[in-house]
Amino acid sequence: MTSRVLPPFLRPLRAFISSPGRVARPVLQAWRDALAGVRLSPRLGGLTGTLTTAAVALMVFVAAASGSAAEVWPLERCVAAALERHPDARAARARVDAARSVVDQAESAWKPQVMLGARYTQTDSPMMAFGSILNQRAFTFALDFNDPGRIDNLNATGTIAYNLYSGGRATAGRNAARAGVEAAGHDLTLARQQLAAEVVRAALNVHKAREAVIALEGGLRAYDAAVAVAEARHAAGQMLKSDLLALHVLRAGTRESLGTARHGATLALLAFRFAIGFEPSDPAVEPLTDDPVLTAASSPDTGDFSRRPELLGLAARLRAAEAMATAARGGHRPTVNAFASVQHDQGWETNRDGRSWLAGVSVDVNVFDGGQTSARIRRAEAELAEVRALERRASLGIGLEVEQARLAHLDALERVEVSALAATQAEEAARLSRLRFEKESLLAADLIGAEGRLLEARLRHVIATADERIALVSLRRALGLDPLPQP
Repeated sequence: MTSRVLPPFLRPLRAFISSPGRVARPVLQAWRDALAGVRLSPRLGGLTGTLTTAAVALMVFVAAASGSAAEVWPLERCVAAALERHPDARAARARVDAARSVVDQAESAWKPQVMLGARYTQTDSPMMAFGSILNQRAFTFALDFNDPGRIDNLNATGTIAYNLYSGGRATAGRNAARAGVEAAGHDLTLARQQLAAEVVRAALNVHKAREAVIALEGGLRAYDAAVAVAEARHAAGQMLKSDLLALHVLRAGTRESLGTARHGATLALLAFRFAIGFEPSDPAVEPLTDDPVLTAASSPDTGDFSRRPELLGLAARLRAAEAMATAARGGHRPTVNAFASVQHDQGWETNRDGRSWLAGVSVDVNVFDGGQTSARIRRAEAELAEVRALERRASLGIGLEVEQARLAHLDALERVEVSALAATQAEEAARLSRLRFEKESLLAADLIGAEGRLLEARLRHVIATADERIALVSLRRALGLDPLPQP
């Protein structure tokens, strides 16, 4: 119901209420400029004072808001905070650390394995007791082999083992682990780019949402002034009651939209704080309006998206899958290990002790394992084919995304150009309307309409400019570039 009674100059604000955006002072300047030229005839008495009071109150409100305790951060600092504090960035860094630990595990195959062990036993089992007696160098021919009695033994053993050949599985595992680290690094780059883009979008959304609030507050004050004049004219018999009621309905709709817009601005600021990883208890922070780094950013002159982190990550995962397939095939090859051990045995029942050592080479060949190795090979090859298909799909999808982002940016540039022309034309139309109003050849309602159209045109231009920056960030992100250009 409200959308049907909104005047034309408030209609574009619906987009901001549904998609809250960033903070801007140019709208305050727009209202100040719009009201500066208003000169009313004495017959309309209190309208001049009402409009002036509204403008001053609006400027005081904005000045108070801009002087709040919130610290204003440039976008580079906001992005740095997001990369440091946001859970997505921390999770990506944790995945990189986990991938590096897998490399350490894989490289352990080229290092010797050293083990130490000890155990203490007591037994009267003839076979085990006889073995302990021999290890303790306590054998005598007087020993009763069938009943050696209770024998205890403390055994301490040190073993060293080294893999000489694993059928290529160790090398393949290390290659797969290294490719996994590379893929995790590209995932971290992707998370950083996504966070940076989200921070920029959130900052621009805060700007647009606050512009909507400022514009609606100005529109409401204009309607208050128009209603005051209309009531005076109605009391004097110069206006129909239906026209007065229509103005009341428009003012009520604008007041309702203002409440919704304020709520949207609050949500936009909360979304910005979430984007930079801030908790509710953290200090109040707001993005800098018209950040110079973002303002200076230009459209990339290339359409190459080969450096997209997703593609680089999938290429690394493809190498990892190939290495895992090689490792699976190594299951049909023999394994060769060298080993050596030293042990000490001590017995208190015999009061004797002894030392011994063992060294050798072992060769293990998997002759038949019930088809486990063959199944692992099929699984590895299937996973390799899946990664290849995912890489192809990602390449096609990113190509489409780049083209969409490029067209969206061109459309945004066109909107900026058209809205700038419309703002210039609305400025001239408002100037002419003020001149006619001063000569008492234009009604107050018509002047308010002209000023409203000027505000609408200026607001559309500011929003089109913000949307162009958002489209540029999306285009840079689609090409695999940092959303904010590096100095």
